Amino acid sequence: MDRRLRFCFSSLLALALSACGFAEGEDDVDIAFIGNPGDVRQTGVRLSPAAQHVREATAEGLVAFDANGDVVPALAERWIVTDDGLSYIFRLRDSTWPDGQAVTAGSVKREFDRALAAVDGTSLGYDIDIIADVRAMAGRVVEIRLKHPMAEFLALLAQPELGLLQRDRGMGPMRAAEEGGLVTLAAIPPAQRGLPSIEYWEESVRPVKLRAYDAAAAVKAFEQGDADVVLGGRIQSLPLADLGPLSRGTIRVDPVVGLLGLQVLRTEGLLEASAQREALAMAIDRGELFETLNLGQWQPSTRIVPYLAGVDDAVPNERWAALAIDQRQTEAARRIAAWQSASGKPARLAIVLPEGPGSDRVFGALAEDFGKIGVTLVRVEKAADADLALFDRVARYADRRWFLNQFNCRVARLLCSRDADLAVIASLIEADPAERAKLLAEAEAILLDRN
Repeated sequence: MDRRLRFCFSSLLALALSACGFAEGEDDVDIAFIGNPGDVRQTGVRLSPAAQHVREATAEGLVAFDANGDVVPALAERWIVTDDGLSYIFRLRDSTWPDGQAVTAGSVKREFDRALAAVDGTSLGYDIDIIADVRAMAGRVVEIRLKHPMAEFLALLAQPELGLLQRDRGMGPMRAAEEGGLVTLAAIPPAQRGLPSIEYWEESVRPVKLRAYDAAAAVKAFEQGDADVVLGGRIQSLPLADLGPLSRGTIRVDPVVGLLGLQVLRTEGLLEASAQREALAMAIDRGELFETLNLGQWQPSTRIVPYLAGVDDAVPNERWAALAIDQRQTEAARRIAAWQSASGKPARLAIVLPEGPGSDRVFGALAEDFGKIGVTLVRVEKAADADLALFDRVARYADRRWFLNQFNCRVARLLCSRDADLAVIASLIEADPAERAKLLAEAEAILLDRN
C-alpha cells in the first residue's frame, strides 16, 4: 500500500483541506478510490487498499501516521523505548471504548492480542513475529517486548489491520456509514475520544465521502467534478494520469519501495527448471521498462531485497552486474535454445495482467525482451490459463524481513522455500546484528536460486 497517498486521506480529520486543493465553502470532500465497488465494504484482515483507508480512519491503533508519514500518537498518547531497543512502553490516553467502558491496559492488551491473532498466517502476521510479549502494566500502561531491535517497529505498529476493535467497532478518529457503495466518514468530537475539547472544532473538519471506481470511471468522476481526489492508482492505470481530464489537478507519484515483478504460476515446461526461469529474469531490461511507464526516476533492482536507505550500510551488488543487458540476453537466448533442442517444444509463455493501459505497455516491453531470447509471450485473460502474472506490492515498511515474508510458504506456496523461512525465523532470535544480517542474506540467496 502506498503509505504517503494514504496520508492525505487521513489528515482530512484535522488539517486544512486547502492543502489538498479543496475549495473553501465545500460541505464535504469526495474521494474516488481506484478499485472494485465492493472494496469499501470489506472487513477482516485481508483488506483492499480502499478498505485499509476506511479501517485506518475508523479504528486507530496505539500509533498512527501523520500527513508527512511520521508516526504520531493515537490511542497511546506517548511512549518510550528502552536503550536496548527491545521494549516499547506506551501510556494510553484517558478514553472510553465505543460501549462506554474505560480504556485500560488490560482491555487494550486483550484487543491487541485479538488483532495479532487475526493476522496470523498472513505476510503481516510474519512481520509481527518480531513481538515477543505484550504486557498490561499498572493503570493505562502497555509494554511490548521485541525479540530483537527493529528500527521500523512503530511503522509496523501503525498498519491499519492492527487498529483496535471492540465488537467490530473502532475508536475513530472517524465514524463510517455505508450505503450503496458510498462510505461517509464523519469526525468524532475530540472530547469523545479522550482528547482536550476544542472550541469550534467542527469548523476545521468536513465529512469525507469515499467510493470505489474502476480507473476510467474514477478519472471521469474527477473530470466532471464529482470527485475532489483520486487515490489508489497502480501500474496498470498510471498512463491515465497523463490525460487531459487530470490536468486540472496535481498528479503525484510517491517514492516507495516494494516488489514489482513476475510471479510464476506453474512450474512445468519452460518454467520447470530454475536455469530457464533465471534466463527470463536476465532478459528483462528493467530500466527501459520503467522508461516506458514514464517512471525513469524509479530505481529497479534484480534482487528480492533492494537497497534500503537507512537500513543497509552499503548498496548490495545486483545480479549479473558484470554483464550488459545485451550480454545477459545473449546468455538467456543460449539457455532457451538449449531447452528447445532438448524438449522439442516451442518456447511460448502466457501472462495474465490487470486491465489497463499501463499493463498494455508492460506487456509490450516484456514481449519485446522475451522475443530477443526466442520466447513468444502471449496475453491471456484468466490466471488459470497463464504461466506468469504481474506481482505488484508496496512495502509496508523498510525492512528486509518484509520482502522475504512475501515468499513465506504459508503466504506464497509456489517457489517458496522452507529453508528460507527457517533462516528468517532464526533471524528473529539472533541477538548479533551481523549474524542476523547473514541469516537474512542466506534466505534471499535461497529464494533467488529457487526463482
